[in-house]
Amino acid sequence: MSPLPPPDPAAVRAARERIRGHAIVTPLLEFPFLNERTGGRILIKPECLQVTGSFKFRGAFNRLSMIPQGERSRGVVACSSGNHAQGVAEAARLLGMAATIVMPADAPALKMERTARSGATIVRYDREKEDREAIAREIETRTGATFVHPYDDPGVIAGQGTIGLEIAEQAAAMGLAPEAVLVCCSGGGLTAGTALGLEETLPRAMIHPVEPEGFDDYTRSLEAGERLSNTAVGGSVCDALMAPSPGEINFAINLRRGARGLTVSDKEALDAVAFAFQELKLVVEPGGAVALAAALCGRVETRGRTIAVVLSGGNIDTAMLARALG
Repeated sequence: MSPLPPPDPAAVRAARERIRGHAIVTPLLEFPFLNERTGGRILIKPECLQVTGSFKFRGAFNRLSMIPQGERSRGVVACSSGNHAQGVAEAARLLGMAATIVMPADAPALKMERTARSGATIVRYDREKEDREAIAREIETRTGATFVHPYDDPGVIAGQGTIGLEIAEQAAAMGLAPEAVLVCCSGGGLTAGTALGLEETLPRAMIHPVEPEGFDDYTRSLEAGERLSNTAVGGSVCDALMAPSPGEINFAINLRRGARGLTVSDKEALDAVAFAFQELKLVVEPGGAVALAAALCGRVETRGRTIAVVLSGGNIDTAMLARALG
C-alpha cells in the first residue's frame, strides 16, 4: 500500500464517516465541583468510555478501514503497551482481519488479557533491552501484514482527530468556545489529531500536550523546535505515556499549531485518578488522567477560562486503582 498523505482537517472529517456507528461519540461533561475548585469552566471529554476503554479505537478503526480489501488477508501488526493494542485488536476483529501485537512483557495484565480477548496474537518483548518497532517491522516484512504505528500514522492521527471535531461541536451546543484543550500525550498522535479537528472551528484554542515527569520529550521538543528523546524507558505509573520521542508526522503538526507542553508528577496523576473516581464517577488510568491532573494542579491558568480536558483512557487494573485511592 502506498504511503498515506499527511493528515489535514479534511482527513479528520473523512475519518468520522468511517468510524461512525463503530466508535462512541463520547459526551462533553461539566461538573459544578470541578468548576468551583478550578475557578473556570472545565469540559471533560471522557474517552475512558470509548470502545476498548480508550481513544485509541478511533485511530485504529479508521486506519484499518483504509487498508484495501486485497491486502486485508495478510493482517495487521502493531506495537503498544496496551491501549493501541486493544484498539487495533478490536478493530481487526470487527473487520475480519488477523492482528499481531508486540507488547512489553511488563504491560498491565488487564491490557494483555483484553487484547487477547479480541483475538490478537501477542508477541512480548523486553522494554529495557529490545526495540518494539524493529520487532513489528520484522513481522511486517516476513508476513506482508500492514504495520499500524501507534501515533505516527496519518490514518491513526486523523481518527484521533475526531475527538477535536466532537469537542468543538459539543462545546458550541453549550454556548462555549474552549480557550485551551489539555490532552494526555505520549508520542503525540492524539495531540496532533485533536489540533487538526479544532483547526477550522477553534483555531485560537491553545493545545497543551500533558506528559509525566521524566517522559517530557514532547514538552522539551516543542520548546527546542526539534524532536528530542527521553533517556528513561520505564518507571512511571503512566505506562501508556512512555514513548521514546515525538512522532515525525505529528510533531510537525503540533509545532505549526504552537502547542505548549505541560508535565505532572506520578503522584499528581494518581491524585487525578482518585479525583475522577470519587468526584466525577469516572474510572481513569494514570496515563489517561494527566490532563486532568494539569488542570487540578494549576499547570495552566483555569480561573475565568473555559478549558476542555481529554481523559484519554480508563484501562486501570484494580491494584493501581487501589493505590490511587489509598
